[in-house]
Amino acid sequence: MLEYAVKLTLRPGEMVKSDVDALRSAGFSDRDILDIAEVTAYYAYVNRIADGLGVPDESWIDD
Repeated sequence: MLEYAVKLTLRPGEMVKSDVDALRSAGFSDRDILDIAEVTAYYAYVNRIADGLGVPDESWIDD
């Protein structure tokens, strides 16, 4: 799951059917896989919006 999420985050253009098949082979359902993809994509989206608008990091986040 984490390998899938990292690849989707860093190299989305390289995602292939075998990435999904690997999750299925590990026991994840199609709903689980959808949830993993949606959560990964949501965090990427929110971070890009915040970065694009110049929203500063929270004070508790170390640089």
